[in-house]
Amino acid sequence: MRTRGDDIPVVMDALGATARHLPDFGTAVGTLAAEHYRLEAGVDVSPLLEGLEDDHCQAPHWGYIVSGKVTVTYTGGDQETCVAGDVVHWPAGHTVRADDDTEMVLFSPQVDHQAVMAHMGQRLEVLTG
Repeated sequence: MRTRGDDIPVVMDALGATARHLPDFGTAVGTLAAEHYRLEAGVDVSPLLEGLEDDHCQAPHWGYIVSGKVTVTYTGGDQETCVAGDVVHWPAGHTVRADDDTEMVLFSPQVDHQAVMAHMGQRLEVLTG
């Protein structure tokens, strides 16, 4: 199965970030979703995660940084920087900030990440009024 990243439906386009989400993209750890993100430098998703456990994303992700650079902060405060060309796995309990304009592709357990994305959508409504 394949799909072009730009053909994945947009589920959020705000605050300098575009998130695309394609459910039912195979199975591995349950059903996976394919996601394509473009984040402008400075985008920090932390405010959208407030209210989740530890105010962090509770879905794991596997993926590839196409371009740019992000800093991932894990529950407990550990951080790592991921740059273009990196293959990544971010376990549940993380948040992400774009240090540069960034493009990335992620694969996530569909049910877990849909719950996180729904929460982020609600937070976005609160923050942008």
